[in-house]
Amino acid sequence: MCNTASEKTGLSEVFRGESMSRFLLPLGFSLAAAAIPLHSQTEAQPAAGPQATSEAEVANLPLPTPQQLEWQDAEISMFYHFDLPVFTPGGRGNGMNWKQCGHLDPNLFNPAKLDTDQWLEAAKALGAKHTVLVAKHCSGFALWQTDAYPYGLKQTKWRDGKGDILQDYVASCRKAGIEPGIYVSWPANAHLGVDRGKVNFGKGGDAAKQSAYVSAYTKLITEAYGNYGPFREIWFDGSVPGIDQGGPDVAELLQRLQPKAVVFQGPTGSIRWVGNESGVAPDPCWATTNGPGDHGAGTPHGKRWMPAECDVPIRNHDWFWQPNAERKLYTLDQLMDMYYRSVGRNCNLLLNANIDRDGLVPEADMRRYREFAAEIQRRFGRAVAETKGSGETVTLSLGQPATIDHVIAMEDIRQGERVRKFVIEGQTESGWIQLSAAQCIGHKRIDRFPPVRVSAVRLRVTESVASPQIRRLAVFDVAGSPAVPPASGH
Repeated sequence: MCNTASEKTGLSEVFRGESMSRFLLPLGFSLAAAAIPLHSQTEAQPAAGPQATSEAEVANLPLPTPQQLEWQDAEISMFYHFDLPVFTPGGRGNGMNWKQCGHLDPNLFNPAKLDTDQWLEAAKALGAKHTVLVAKHCSGFALWQTDAYPYGLKQTKWRDGKGDILQDYVASCRKAGIEPGIYVSWPANAHLGVDRGKVNFGKGGDAAKQSAYVSAYTKLITEAYGNYGPFREIWFDGSVPGIDQGGPDVAELLQRLQPKAVVFQGPTGSIRWVGNESGVAPDPCWATTNGPGDHGAGTPHGKRWMPAECDVPIRNHDWFWQPNAERKLYTLDQLMDMYYRSVGRNCNLLLNANIDRDGLVPEADMRRYREFAAEIQRRFGRAVAETKGSGETVTLSLGQPATIDHVIAMEDIRQGERVRKFVIEGQTESGWIQLSAAQCIGHKRIDRFPPVRVSAVRLRVTESVASPQIRRLAVFDVAGSPAVPPASGH
């Protein structure tokens, strides 16, 4: 992430990197203190059914593209941050220090053991279906053979100036069966003296120099998008202004070179920032918004399908590797809390990997990815029972009474987000009781509650637009599920 002072670039979103410490999860929290409420098990009361909806309202519901559907089904992906400042004393590679680092000698870059196949082992360990490489961060140093300007791998002694990490990364992704993505930041470039998208370190005032920067950036992304095959996700950190606002013509380039990629922010954005770098979403969090500059919770009345992504480093707000910082690794409980509050709130989780000076994912981090994936599998790998259905009530019979403490609900979002309010109820020996209640289901909703023995569970929609279409209703006994050992190492 590039951390710099915020400034509007003609779009309404706030620059993502600005002072995000206020959003950080406290290191001492546990799942018991998670923000998803444990709803009281009170006797369920009848409620009015979904409101009538006109044919016009149904026809105007925003719908996802096939690419957005595939992206949302992935749920978890991996970010890779690796840049020249990692090689400075103390590893001053984190976003807030990019200006302090100044213009660094390219020959500092010397990852003696770099192995992008090992990076993808980390993605596999996490269970990620796609990844995103930060190929040019705030330093301006390019991780490929760029001709846009003389500051990148071509100017290093590493691999005799012929190394191409972007090419290696894409090849490793293809080999692993995991789709690649790319980040080439617009707002900051220490090599060219750009901050907040303006030359002279944010002061601007030089039209010729600004035009040269737009040309250089256009060259960068033309190379990156055009020479390395299709990408699943393209990232614009801090967004990027359109050509009508003095920026590069990203819309034309994306349409020509990467027409099937989902795009994070920018004038052609198809996915949005959730509004923090803590890996958590507000509740509710809708997949629809009113425009490409929106971020945060979205709105059920939005006219544009643009689901949210929750990005977070594996080490507490360290996007780049620093020495002796393993203590900052988020605990398993903290990661699970993020999972509930991202994937479980209709969002995708983008978890970072801090590549070290050797060019590898540190082993301590690798172990944490394996533990995280194993715990997700333990909790949700096998349902007590599940079903699907349509209409205002979907009932799941368990066959015989069983103890449950979690429920997953998913809408068939191919037909849009239709549910506006719902309750989950369980049938006990004394009748139906409420287990949870919320507003948005969307792609996925995970609710947890104290263990209860039930013979049936029903999802009852109390407000909707059009007939609810439930892709999955599943219940789980997480407390009673046996441990799943983490996958073996590389």
